[in-house]
Amino acid sequence: MISDFRAFIAKGNVLGLAVGVIIGAAFGSIVTSLTDDIIMPVVGAVTGGIDFSSHFIRLGEIPASYAGSPTDYAALKKAGVPLIGWGQFLTTVVSFLILAFIVFLIVRAAARVIKEAEAAGPSEEVLLLREIRDSLQARP
Repeated sequence: MISDFRAFIAKGNVLGLAVGVIIGAAFGSIVTSLTDDIIMPVVGAVTGGIDFSSHFIRLGEIPASYAGSPTDYAALKKAGVPLIGWGQFLTTVVSFLILAFIVFLIVRAAARVIKEAEAAGPSEEVLLLREIRDSLQARP
């Protein structure tokens, strides 16, 4: 059983998937920072200083024990106040669109490289190896 598991893990597609997940998680944090720290502040500046991440609609009452600001989305959410965080949702949607567009560009570039490699034909090394194979097969 251990040898089967080791063989399974050693397969290229499993390792490739693991690497993809790890790089994807790191890339996700980069896109989140890009959205939160660069794009949304610019959008806020263009719209007159609006910070979308703190916009919400309160659906319920604030508990009497709550001592924070009634406009602090994170604190109200932590206190259990029912909220519709439309600004945070908008920020998340922008992050997703940026990430989806970047993945699209990467896939498109990879497809172009693969297409060019197929059009170029086999490399000199492959041609040489084929000649060697053919000459070995021709021997009696």
